[in-house]
Amino acid sequence: MVHIIKTRRKSQIPPVEADEALRIDKTETLTVRIPEAVRMTGIGRSKLYELIQSGDIGIVKIGASTLIPVDSLRDLIARNRRQ
Repeated sequence: MVHIIKTRRKSQIPPVEADEALRIDKTETLTVRIPEAVRMTGIGRSKLYELIQSGDIGIVKIGASTLIPVDSLRDLIARNRRQ
């Protein structure tokens, strides 16, 4: 018995020009979980929870998940940067 495998034809989407490909933004992560925020910032887990409790870092709660907006981490670092 012979099986015939059909393949899809080439996509009808036109190819992207090289210049245009450079202008396409990569998708950026909006939020991270606690362990990732600890890794990204170098702040200890307990200190991170203190900053959340004090309101210095914003969070997003979805169900039981605690998510930290990456922008909130960037703002924290910017506010505490010493020149």
